[in-house]
Amino acid sequence: MTFNGSWKIDRNENYEKFMEKMGVNMVKRKLASHDSLKITIEQTGDKFNVKENSNFRNLEIDFTLGVTFEYSLADGTELSGSWNMEGDMLKGLFTRKDNGKLLTATRIVQGDELIQSYNYEGVDAKRIFKKC
Repeated sequence: MTFNGSWKIDRNENYEKFMEKMGVNMVKRKLASHDSLKITIEQTGDKFNVKENSNFRNLEIDFTLGVTFEYSLADGTELSGSWNMEGDMLKGLFTRKDNGKLLTATRIVQGDELIQSYNYEGVDAKRIFKKC
């Protein structure tokens, strides 16, 4: 499948402003910009296994398209939501448990890059990963 493989963070776009809007404090924002995140994705049909490895945590998530699950961001923010396919793009709609606000995330593969985009309260950001 398109998303299968290991992906290492290459660069961020507007990520610090996004984290600031999310309420992440300055120290955590600075650390997160240099987290050396590596994502390994295995897709089988509509089931996904995602392993996240960074300087701060290692996490494994299993989810099925269209099925709601719980997830905690690295800063501790609790979310509930689901991923769905829209063409070649994975689109996630997640609700913050603390304030009920919507976080939208997308993943798309373009060439040798996995582009993970976020939107929260009108602030857009991207994390671009290279296949490794």
